[in-house]
Amino acid sequence: MLSRVANSIYWLGRYLERAENYARFIDVNINLSMDLPPDMNEQWEPLVLATGDHELFKTKNLKFDRKNVIHFLTFDSENLNSIISSITFARENARIIRENLTKETWEKLNELYHFVQKKSTKKEWKAEDLREFFESVKNQVLLLYGLAESTVARTEGWHFRQLGMYLERADKTSRILDVKYHIILPSPTMIGTPLDFLHWTALLKSVTAFNTYRRIYGNIDSSNVVEFLVLNKYFPRSMFYCLVEAEKCLQKISGEGSSGYRNSAEKAMGELRSKLEFDDVSDVINSGLHEYLDDMQLKINKISNEIDRNFFQIKHNFVSQINEQ
Repeated sequence: MLSRVANSIYWLGRYLERAENYARFIDVNINLSMDLPPDMNEQWEPLVLATGDHELFKTKNLKFDRKNVIHFLTFDSENLNSIISSITFARENARIIRENLTKETWEKLNELYHFVQKKSTKKEWKAEDLREFFESVKNQVLLLYGLAESTVARTEGWHFRQLGMYLERADKTSRILDVKYHIILPSPTMIGTPLDFLHWTALLKSVTAFNTYRRIYGNIDSSNVVEFLVLNKYFPRSMFYCLVEAEKCLQKISGEGSSGYRNSAEKAMGELRSKLEFDDVSDVINSGLHEYLDDMQLKINKISNEIDRNFFQIKHNFVSQINEQ
């Protein structure tokens, strides 16, 4: 497969997953703000902190209120991680490799793009309209996943898309969990109270994990939530599960063969997957949740850079080698 085609497929997977994740946790925060006590301020800044775009938002000299944050994360084209930017980039990558996509996939992605573009021109939003919009974005991305699951051959292209999706999902799960670190309760005595329970419940719902968590653990407990979202082997949005699946995709792309690793991307992936496999929740808590998650995000970024270097810059590296000779 040509490296430019592989690159577009990989980023198509990442951008769709990014848009779906943003739609989910913004929607959950809208619901959470409605459930807060009357004397509690709505907390929107943590969402911007978690996405890594805090500095860009501050350059706009805007208040961290509901309207500004939702627009920034959803419809601001200057924010390259916003929903509208992610879907635009996904569509552009799909256009470049259209011959590699099924007709149904292209049509549904194009439909999603025009849906978001049309909604971006709306001036005023009611809470129920916002909820309907984010629900539509989530459902349309999930429909695209379902189409791919049922119609796409399991060739290199499939594995590149899955690799991008799972890496993005691992990163976003860590960032959503990190939101809890940024939410400062009025007092340490509030830990374990109904308000604290409300925040943990919202966090689980933001990764569609609430019902599954309750079936496994029962009561809401912070250490159990961390264990479930970071280390669980079976939940498809836990960081460990995502990295295991991403590693399988990478091995398929590199070519299954001898044990060990065949390139620096596999090495970095294996090191991070192994760390999570042998960590337990006490390791996460004792090192500091924020610090642990920040380290995970840096390592996921390193993996992404190694994938780019090994698979998407091959032609450039080959030309450089010829010139050196």
